[in-house]
Formats: sequence, C-alpha cells, structure tokens
Amino acid sequence: MAYEAAPDRYDDTTGMHYRRTGRSGLRLPALSLGLWQNFGTDRPEETQRAILRRAFDRGVTHFDLANNYGPPYGRAEENIGRYLADDFAPYRDELVISTKAGYDMWPGPYGQGGGSRKYVLASLDQSLARMGLDYVDIFYSHRFDADTPVEETMMALDTAVRSGRALYAGISSYSPERTREAATVARELGTPLLIHQPSYSMLNRWIEGGLLDELEEQGMGCIAFTALAQGLLTDRYLAGVPEDSRAARDGSTITGLDDETLGRVRSLNAIAEGRGQKLAQLALQWVLRDDRVTSAVIGASSVEQLDTNLDALDATPLTEAELAEIDRYAVDSGVNLWAKQIEE
Repeated sequence: MAYEAAPDRYDDTTGMHYRRTGRSGLRLPALSLGLWQNFGTDRPEETQRAILRRAFDRGVTHFDLANNYGPPYGRAEENIGRYLADDFAPYRDELVISTKAGYDMWPGPYGQGGGSRKYVLASLDQSLARMGLDYVDIFYSHRFDADTPVEETMMALDTAVRSGRALYAGISSYSPERTREAATVARELGTPLLIHQPSYSMLNRWIEGGLLDELEEQGMGCIAFTALAQGLLTDRYLAGVPEDSRAARDGSTITGLDDETLGRVRSLNAIAEGRGQKLAQLALQWVLRDDRVTSAVIGASSVEQLDTNLDALDATPLTEAELAEIDRYAVDSGVNLWAKQIEE
C-alpha cells in the first residue's frame, strides 16, 4: 500500500518539538531515529519500513546513518535508499538525512577508515550511491584520526559541502581539544562545523567534562547517541541478561553488565516508576534536560518500542530533587566503547 504521511505530523498532538542546532538556522527533532541497529539483514524489511513511517508520522524528521551500518556494511544505507524512493520521495525536503565516514569499510589501504581525503570523499560518494541521493543533509567525520592531519579531514568535509554533496558538516567522538582544533580549521576554510555526535547517557557522562562547554563556545549543536546505553537503560536487563537479548548475542557491543551497574540501573528504574515512566523514557528525558543537547538519537526494533521512546517527550519536567536523586546513580559505568578513540 502506498504511503501517505500523516497530515497532523507537525501538530502539537505528536509531542515532537524541534531545537535549534547550535548557532545555525537548522532545527532538529528532539529525538532522531538512528539506523545503527535493526536496519540491515537483522530485521524484516516490512518492520523497518513500518518504523520509518511511524517515526515520520510522529514528527521525526531526522534519520541518522553511517557508511558501515548494517549488517553487512552498507546495508542500512541500501535499505533506506529503497524506502526513500518508495515512501518518502515527496517528503525529501522535510527530511534531514545524515551519514558518516570513519571506520573500516572496504579492502585495501584506502578503505580502512580514518580521516584521509581519499577515504572520506570516496566513502561519501559510495553512501550517496547506496541511498540514491544527490546529497545528504549532514556528513560527519565519524571519528578523530590521529594518523591524518585534522586539516586534511576538515578540507574533505569542506569539499563535500562546497560540491553540493552535503549541506552541513559535523564530527563525532572528538575530544573537547580536538573539537576546538577541528572547528577552528573548518571555520577558516569557510565551512563551520554544524554539530558533534558524542555518546552520552546516565551511565556515560563524559561530555559534561568540557565538551558541552566547547560546543557552546564554537556554536555547534550536540546530538547524543546511545542515550539508553545500548539497552542497559531499559527494563530489558533489570532481572539479568535474557537469552534473546542483544547482550547475549555473539559479538555484542553492550558492556557494563556487572552487578554494581545493574544495581544502579534498578535504582534509576525505581525513580522512573515513581514518575509513572519507563526507565528508557526517563533516560531520554534526562539526556535532553540540557538545552545545549539539540537531539538524542534513538533506535527501535519495533513500532511499539519506537512509540515508547517518543512518548518520553510527553513527561512532566524533572524537578531539582529528582535530578539530585538521579545523580546518586547516574555515574560512569564503563559503557563508553568510544573512550579510547576520544582520548587520542
């Protein structure tokens, strides 16, 4: 059946609101849909399509990808390319599509990731071909590359924008110091960095140690990923690790599943229950409590899970007493898989 977007998708009834991205003119939805998981061969395509349709119907205008999202690498971009053509072609100007380049992608010395001009621009061209797009709205350097001068990486982003292949440039998982360096170079080139995408959650608060201040100084927005700590901050693991959970899969990237961390999670869940919320909703609301956070990227394996996450926007604001109580348990718990990258 042909898709026709809900006519009330921008009404107040959707619960969505839009935040300005740093000092730019671009507004992003408070919750954006990320395609890191569930949009490769690991989920039926009819489920993927239903999630995207429901998200857009509820005011989610930003779909976030990277070149290596799958599985296998590139499959998420291929899949969304079909969905964009079949369902969202009439709505392209209502959508913000982002992708990234930084991690290994194809064989040989030029496809192993990093920030070289050769890799970054080749990756962007491949991403556009997979998605069937002339341009993406945001193109990120997915990680800092200590083996490539930051000037070279920023020049590649500048070329992407000036050539019309991207409207804005961003970075992900750069430390405060590297962010300042990159932003300075980019501004001198004439293509200021729009946004930074860091990991951030109640169990991973590293951006409060200087990055948010740096982004504010540079006029950049912040879009947080893994706000649910890859599922830890949901009711999924309150009683341990289910056999059918992501954490139980071979090659799982979920970390921090020890008794001490799970104890904190259960305490945070009790706070959420006291507010009449699910833990995931509290975790998303908490990440968005700072106005400098433009948006949080959420994942979804079903329409029901998507709706639960989006309903976080309907909750009453957190009080100072509640925030203080959350701070007792919202401490670093060794779940930041990108810590080593940030320290380079």
